[in-house]
Amino acid sequence: MRLHKFLAEAGVASRRKAEELIVKGHVTVNGVIAELGMSVNDDDVIMLDNSLVKREQNKIVIMLNKPKGVICSADDPEKRRTVFDLVEGVPCRVYNVGRLDINSEGLILLTNDGELTHALTHPSHEVEKTYLVICDGLVTESERLRLESGVMLEDGLTSPARVSLPIHIDGDRTKLSITIHEGRNRQVRRMLTAIGHNTLRLRRVRLGPLSLNGLKSGQWRYLSPIEVASLYKAAGLRYSG
Repeated sequence: MRLHKFLAEAGVASRRKAEELIVKGHVTVNGVIAELGMSVNDDDVIMLDNSLVKREQNKIVIMLNKPKGVICSADDPEKRRTVFDLVEGVPCRVYNVGRLDINSEGLILLTNDGELTHALTHPSHEVEKTYLVICDGLVTESERLRLESGVMLEDGLTSPARVSLPIHIDGDRTKLSITIHEGRNRQVRRMLTAIGHNTLRLRRVRLGPLSLNGLKSGQWRYLSPIEVASLYKAAGLRYSG
């Protein structure tokens, strides 16, 4: 197995980031500084900055309904609650698949499967994510069509989205759903800002084939093999069980 793939499957980083770590000399194999493209197996001693790297043989995927006020980070200097504080008793180290900002809620995945993480978060795989949004003001049909066709952000034009017909609430707020396949930082909030609306509430309700299906805020569960296989299929990967 190629070293960068081994590091990805160990949950260290995506394949691209793993390649960067190798090139910068952060990885050794059997005491020798690794080279890009080299092959390794489970018997080799692989170190990342003096820490032993082992590939987890049992892959797990967790679905969490993240509450508002919880961050997607393993460590926080401000000592705020993290998603990892909510998943007690997990038998191995897991990593979040993408992020939801501190003020956003909803479906997020945690896993030790680096290859799946990379496939789900890379925009080329076009894995869809659906968000329920409440924003200020009244979103017009022309604004909805702008969101669907793509809006210009500071990091470029967004890809086409699917946006439900706006539902106006109390005369000065709008509820709608937005489905995208990109994963830019705070993308949905920035898309709404671009058309003149502030996001009041943002909740991710679907990722690929998965939805929350009654999972309450703060609750989590392991995905079944069938659900994991469906994620692999959505990401264009082959699932071996």
